[in-house]
Amino acid sequence: MTTKDPSRKQVIIPISSNNSEAIILQANWYISNINYLLKDVKSEVLADFIHSINKGVIIITNKAAVVSDLSIIKKYIKDVKNIDLENISSPYLPQSKSYLKILGIPYLMGNSNLFIISDIIEEVLKSFHPFNEVTLASHLHIIKASPKSNIAVI
Repeated sequence: MTTKDPSRKQVIIPISSNNSEAIILQANWYISNINYLLKDVKSEVLADFIHSINKGVIIITNKAAVVSDLSIIKKYIKDVKNIDLENISSPYLPQSKSYLKILGIPYLMGNSNLFIISDIIEEVLKSFHPFNEVTLASHLHIIKASPKSNIAVI
């Protein structure tokens, strides 16, 4: 069974409910102004519509936005009048969630009787390029592969 994840064509802007209501009331105006700014920098991304969620608003786009598009949207939202700027966070794209299982790691560190700890594994993961910007959703769980084994599963 598969589930529908958030689309990469969404730009999420966490804001207070008062700000969200103010933006939704003039959504067409904001969409046209955002599109004008995006066209001005020759971006291929265009905003289609604004959707309200419980913790902010989502701007649905025709293509996946890049960092430069996010900065244009952020700049525009910060310049909008009648909005409390302190309750607006930076726009971001939906994040994917993945499961990572590491096999074949020694359960004991070196030639000592010390067990491997999650802090060491996290440091090693962050040192590799593919994982340097990964945020772990939970603590690492380290278990022995079998009761008599010296190999860990993380």
